[in-house]
Amino acid sequence: MIYLDNAATSFPKPEGVYRAVDEVTRCTGNPGRAGHALARRAEAEIEGVRVRAARFFGTRWPERVIFTLNATDALNMAIKGFLQAGDHVVTTSLEHNSVSRPLAALARRGISFAKVGCDTEGRVDVESLKAAVMPRTRLVVLTWVSNVWGTVQPVEAVAEMCRRHGVKLLVDAAQAAGHVRIDMQAMGIDMLACSGHKGLLGPPGTGLLVLGADVDLLPWREGGTGVVSHQVSQPDFYPQRLESGTPNTAGIAGLGAGIDFLNQVGLPEVIGHESCLLGALREGLAAIPSVRVYGPARAADQTSLLSFNVEGWDPMEVAAVLDQSFGISCRAGLHCAPWAHQALGTYPTGTVRFSVGYFNTAGEIEQAIQAVRALAGAGR
Repeated sequence: MIYLDNAATSFPKPEGVYRAVDEVTRCTGNPGRAGHALARRAEAEIEGVRVRAARFFGTRWPERVIFTLNATDALNMAIKGFLQAGDHVVTTSLEHNSVSRPLAALARRGISFAKVGCDTEGRVDVESLKAAVMPRTRLVVLTWVSNVWGTVQPVEAVAEMCRRHGVKLLVDAAQAAGHVRIDMQAMGIDMLACSGHKGLLGPPGTGLLVLGADVDLLPWREGGTGVVSHQVSQPDFYPQRLESGTPNTAGIAGLGAGIDFLNQVGLPEVIGHESCLLGALREGLAAIPSVRVYGPARAADQTSLLSFNVEGWDPMEVAAVLDQSFGISCRAGLHCAPWAHQALGTYPTGTVRFSVGYFNTAGEIEQAIQAVRALAGAGR
């Protein structure tokens, strides 16, 4: 099998991730709920990962690293915990349903939003975002890397614009974390949401919401936190303000092991390897006459994933043939991002998406190119 669906979830995981999940599952209790050894070990594991994640994302406040179920959970927590009736939001045509659906739901409760378009390479113009800001605007929500186009957005420039206008910036880093360098404080990012199971190489059921020092959110769930249990109200301090119920200790431990792996290998090495693979993939597919490749012309403006279509073929059929006849795992369709496909002109059928990871090889990329070439040559 050649696995090119890393944008959905990374596979395989580093061996350290499997070991961490197994060990913690066997050897820990419920963190913060008791004083015995197994409970203390679980709490120490979680807090250790919190500190390492804070360092990885460039923030000085580990307590503001919130563990979530996934990026969708993190984005809902941020959007619904920050906005109030009457607020205005600026977002883009590239956003995943994890942004578009919460905003659509809130639009029925007195919150409005503007959707800014992109250019032909899937890039959002900072001036267009600026023009959409109005006096009631409190938040800009922006995907760092489109899960359809793969285009890297100018996050630092958007953050600077937001600071000048007194607007907070929430970045969806589901396709960026583990694929680009992230330093929240240096870049001026107020809130960052990401998956733990994609570029961070952790297990499913993990995600992160990282908050800047001057952002406060209302909790969107309340419950047991293991502290101040005598209060009927949710704690007003972090992370307990946003973390209720028994956490996914094994998953968080696996996420920590994924971050450790990225640190050990070195993020520049990971980025460089994936960039080489993506460049070869783009060049090879673009050379096939009946294949249309989408996204930026320069590989440097794109990361980790690439969308394409084969003339005369439905994307879902292409993916099925690649899977069944060539052993290539990929994704096809709308990728939970209909706005992006409307902007791309590929709605409603979508695209075929290849997404690379650190464990892919140059040989696998060449085999994938040859498989698409054979499929395209076969016609319908």
